[in-house]
Amino acid sequence: MGQAATMPGRRGESCVREHYEWFRIFINKCPSGLITLHEFQRHFCNGTVGNDSAEYAEQIFRTLDNNKDGVVDFREYVIAISMLTEGSSEEKLRWSFKLYDKDRDGVITREEMLEIMQAVYKMSIATAMTKLNPLTAEECTNRIFLRLDKDNNAIISLDEFIEGARDDEWIREMLECDPSTVKMERPPKGSSSAFASG
Repeated sequence: MGQAATMPGRRGESCVREHYEWFRIFINKCPSGLITLHEFQRHFCNGTVGNDSAEYAEQIFRTLDNNKDGVVDFREYVIAISMLTEGSSEEKLRWSFKLYDKDRDGVITREEMLEIMQAVYKMSIATAMTKLNPLTAEECTNRIFLRLDKDNNAIISLDEFIEGARDDEWIREMLECDPSTVKMERPPKGSSSAFASG
């Protein structure tokens, strides 16, 4: 496991135990050591709210799949979880930026932002994962663009995304990915749920 040195997070025995536990659960749920999009959606959606979370699950999967080979392996999974739970604010925001940048062109358009916001809203409302936001997905997207698109060119660059989220707590809370949406948990006894819902 030469990759461990590059993983952010706690050092020492507790980190090793935690990674071992993630690996054990990952292999238990995915014996091949790889998760396809279909498997991820099935497990993720079972842990949240059926089809209402499928769109969000697809975006999470796309962001986890660093090498773009169509599967998520344990290394990709544990690096993302480690970073989302223990990484710096900037690391978390960089990862979240990739989640919103659906076409991976290095910028976020209003359409990309709205699409993710709508998926998050559908899932959050159905599962009560987060406190209800009085704004609609469209209003939220407009507010984010108003605050982040400093040069008014209708796109948000990585620098605008990070700088804006650092300066505004509401923006940061709206844009950072919740690690519980990608973290596998031990299913309760007698349950088959694989992915956490919060």
